[in-house]
Amino acid sequence: MSELSHLGPDGRLRMVDVTDKPTTLRRAVASARVCLGADVFERLSRGALAKGDALAAARIAGIQAAKRTAELIPLCHGLAPEHVDVSIELRPPAEALIRAEARVEAKTGVEMEALVAVSVAALTLYDMCKAVSKDITIGPVQLEEKTGGKSGEWKRPC
Repeated sequence: MSELSHLGPDGRLRMVDVTDKPTTLRRAVASARVCLGADVFERLSRGALAKGDALAAARIAGIQAAKRTAELIPLCHGLAPEHVDVSIELRPPAEALIRAEARVEAKTGVEMEALVAVSVAALTLYDMCKAVSKDITIGPVQLEEKTGGKSGEWKRPC
């Protein structure tokens, strides 16, 4: 159990103490796939959804979510990301690939901010498109790469 940093010596959940860790530049990239279906994809591609610009709404929602990650994830440290970028690529025939990059100079990583950004962006895309089809699926949501901190660089192998 020693590798579980959110467990204290008594076995209770705790917030990890990062007081003595050095501040370093941290970067994380996450992604989420959204399977839209042909009709939704076609309307989204043309900007013809009744609710408006779903792609812009999803990007803004992802950025906003990254900045509020600690309010959603109970033991997550409150970071103020210095950069968050959310992009959405429409991939024929019926998929959207959402990517988020988050950067911060901090004592702890920014992976959760990137993951929350793509998750909320995907949910926003679902919300904007659900009137056309409820058969939209989200996933996988995954970390693609991270840099900084004691563990250094990591990149998804495939």
